[in-house]
Amino acid sequence: MTELAFVVPGRLDQLTGGYLYDRHIIDGLRSRGRAVKIVEFASNNRETALAELADGTTTVVDGLALPDLEQAVMAHWRRLPLVALIHHPLAEETGLSRAAAERLIRLEVAALKRFRGIVCPSARTAVEVEAYGIPPDRIFVIPPGTAKPDRPLRSRRGPVRSLLCVASLIPRKGHQVLVAALARVRDLDWQMLCIGSLDRDPRTARLVRQMISAARLGRRITLAGEQPPRMVMRAYRAADAFVLPSLHEGYGMAFAEAMAHGLPIIATAAGAIPETVPYEAGLLVRPDNAVALARALRRVIAEPALAAGLAAGSRDAAGRLPDWRRAAERWEEALDLGIVKPAL
Repeated sequence: MTELAFVVPGRLDQLTGGYLYDRHIIDGLRSRGRAVKIVEFASNNRETALAELADGTTTVVDGLALPDLEQAVMAHWRRLPLVALIHHPLAEETGLSRAAAERLIRLEVAALKRFRGIVCPSARTAVEVEAYGIPPDRIFVIPPGTAKPDRPLRSRRGPVRSLLCVASLIPRKGHQVLVAALARVRDLDWQMLCIGSLDRDPRTARLVRQMISAARLGRRITLAGEQPPRMVMRAYRAADAFVLPSLHEGYGMAFAEAMAHGLPIIATAAGAIPETVPYEAGLLVRPDNAVALARALRRVIAEPALAAGLAAGSRDAAGRLPDWRRAAERWEEALDLGIVKPAL
């Protein structure tokens, strides 16, 4: 069987949704008998990341790598069947200047036209990629899998006290909006645990810490930093509700994991979140709106019946989510000698 190369920026063992998706798909394809070569590139070897691959090697490029591999893509697209995995358009990152966002749009438009196919995790992301001028028959939607808990879910009919957020502290995840909203419900009884890297955007982490201190919420909001998967799963089991006010999501694996644990969701209607979180599983508010988020938080915390109903909706929705075995199967269907077939 022809070897498949999977190109990612930096180490594959990073604990973000995008890298977790990559790892699960690689493991799933390998378990199905496909040889997969992992190419982890850094700034000192980005010029050789594609050059060292043999002619005809089907090559999946994580879209996060495109800014560093633009020239390599232009140099090698004729000899390598290229497939892009676009978690979300790069220009959707929050905090970019207008010039930086426009540069990323131009980069993706030019680069993606050299790919034989593009895999997206959601229909929303597929629409955004199609807007770049990519023919729809070259776009394949493959949502991530969701691991089911290894033990029965506990009843969630009591009061909501323990709130959980799982996301790196970067502008797009909306932690500043979260702290501002929590300050508006300080009269209620709650504790907030935030799990996610504090190092990917030090400025955002610093601003969030300053906001927590200024609001005098240091004893109620814990920034736990990045945690291993077993600790994250333990946090999902212990939580009463999941809160993440992202400003954009290409899918939102953390939301799916929260639903798999039967948690009521409080989030925004940004990007693909409404695709992932149905109305019966959560309250979705306008993005970047602390007042609306606080109102939703207050309802879930103060209305146990509402929280219990959303928890039941989460459990039901989770039962419809694909697992990682099915996600790998769909990747295998899509990869046909390096050519991605359109979704049926």
